[in-house]
Amino acid sequence: MNSNRRRMLTAMAGMAGMTAFPFAHGSAGAWPERPIRLILPYAASGPTDVVARRIAARLAERLGQQFIVENKPGAGGNIASEFVAKSAADGYTALYHSSGIAIAPALYSKMGYDPARDLAAVAMPASIPAIIIAGPALPASVATPAQFVQYLRDNPGKLSYGSGGVGNITHLAVELMLQETGTQATHVPYKGTAPAMVDLIGGRVHFMLDALSTALPAIREGRARAIAVTSQQRAAVLPDVPTLAETVIPKFAATTWHGVFVPASTPAAVVARLNAQINLVAQEPELARQFAEQAVELHASTPAAFAAFLGEEIARWGTAAREAGVTPA
Repeated sequence: MNSNRRRMLTAMAGMAGMTAFPFAHGSAGAWPERPIRLILPYAASGPTDVVARRIAARLAERLGQQFIVENKPGAGGNIASEFVAKSAADGYTALYHSSGIAIAPALYSKMGYDPARDLAAVAMPASIPAIIIAGPALPASVATPAQFVQYLRDNPGKLSYGSGGVGNITHLAVELMLQETGTQATHVPYKGTAPAMVDLIGGRVHFMLDALSTALPAIREGRARAIAVTSQQRAAVLPDVPTLAETVIPKFAATTWHGVFVPASTPAAVVARLNAQINLVAQEPELARQFAEQAVELHASTPAAFAAFLGEEIARWGTAAREAGVTPA
């Protein structure tokens, strides 16, 4: 993504995977009095990392302290999540995760933390709609959500779909759609959505679900066809593409959302202040405009609403995983 119009002062920290976003003005009060570590369970330069770093840069300016972004990928995000859950609950270590944190309990039988119990939900600053896309293996006459679902019904088990891996949201969201429409398709898991996209475009799988931000180039270049958006509202960057919710599955929603968490016992006043500052960042018009060009939507939220949403997501994806036959490792 392009840098925003406000000045970002970025200093590289001493170890790989760490970036410090320095403050642009003086102390902002009792908290924070020193730099804050923002832990990400993803590799540097990935889609979530890019969004997190831009938000961290704006928070650093607003709060007057560095936000040191550290990448700790591995174990499906559990390494980073457990690290934060077991950190001091003083407001100086936070986690920037995605919807994968709600899926993790369905995939791992022995986690060293409980996302709902050991982490405090602070804010959900961003989300990315997902989209069902088709390649040349799916007839061009199948162009709408209704036609797509009907084609699945007329060809039970004959269609294949690619995903970023077993238990990935690109797998479970499709399984949820199949469950709710009473249809079947063969799952072909890949090591990430990039190779799945290659096979979709090459006609080796019929369809897949992907984050709109990563699927958008293939759609715009005509290499993949947009069938349906899986958020409850249409995506601003593809306003003519209908949602599953408005056509064939009322209230259906499957998006990749981003959330900020801190250790569970972090003082409520710190949680409230961090939430307020994240919400202010999410409401910056220029930042929202720039993110929207990449199909990233910014949101204001409350800790209580985000915590309730997290609980619903854990339950929903747990059910979807069980019904899809996914066994926790």
